[in-house]
Amino acid sequence: MQPASESLVVQVVHKRYETADVALFELAMPSGSDLPSFTAGAHIDVYLPGGAVRQYSLCNGPDETDRYLIGVLRSATSRGGSEAMHAQVMEGDLLTISTPRNLFPLHPAEHTLFFAGGIGITPILGMAEQLSKRGASFELHYCARSEEHAAFLKRLETSAYSDKVFIHFDDGAPSSHLDLPASLRSDHADTRLYVCGPQGFMDWVIGTARAQGWPADRIHSESFGGTSNAGVQGDSFEVELKRTGAVYTIAADKSVATVLLEAGFDIPVSCEAGVCGTCMTRVLEGEIDHRDSYLTDEERAKNDCFTPCCSRAHSPRIVLDL
Repeated sequence: MQPASESLVVQVVHKRYETADVALFELAMPSGSDLPSFTAGAHIDVYLPGGAVRQYSLCNGPDETDRYLIGVLRSATSRGGSEAMHAQVMEGDLLTISTPRNLFPLHPAEHTLFFAGGIGITPILGMAEQLSKRGASFELHYCARSEEHAAFLKRLETSAYSDKVFIHFDDGAPSSHLDLPASLRSDHADTRLYVCGPQGFMDWVIGTARAQGWPADRIHSESFGGTSNAGVQGDSFEVELKRTGAVYTIAADKSVATVLLEAGFDIPVSCEAGVCGTCMTRVLEGEIDHRDSYLTDEERAKNDCFTPCCSRAHSPRIVLDL
């Protein structure tokens, strides 16, 4: 895949391990000039050796213009991205990346609750630092399997906002485990919730919040790796392109994006997991089987757009605005 037009070449200035499975990469301009600015919660696309493109959250504060920091978890279910970052990308290497974009921005609030699961701590680090510098009210809950698996632990414990951080380990004493219903209760009328991490963790936090009456517009989330049912498996169906009348069969083992790309259509694809929204396409007819983690429930209910990289169809045919 070719890089987007808004891309730049950076150098891996430092690479070190936060845990046995999480590598921290410091990226900077080879010339030493400032990098494009970003906002807390932003991420970049990284174009990897072999052609894969993966998204990684920036985990440093947006006031740092001389570097980008990304934390990469080596995943046992990696589709090649994290393994390439760990095994092939070394200090001194040059990488092509996109300029930062933010699908997980902070919103003004009287109080903010953060819930991070595992590597989901990365975008929340910059958010917490920004709120801390503003003197804003917030609380951060960080859940990990164990101390050995908790990346950025020292950074959190020595931060200016350490009194607002609560660490929860699965193998810790029962009294230290996250009491989610209690933690979701707030004395502030204007409170926003941010959650990031594995899909199961996010489903738990968001489901509990909704059960307690949290409105959807106060809940903000970002997933790592797409939804649990994302993928190309499923029944075959047809895709009709409205502008040309062409009809394509989407086999059970192929995605809509793959079939259209093979047919010569220019479908912008980045994460291939329904996380980034790059490939969003308008739907004119048919019922969509949404498998992304980008659209909200309300947006999915409208049935007027979908992510062809991973979503499929419930109806025998869907018609796209292509």
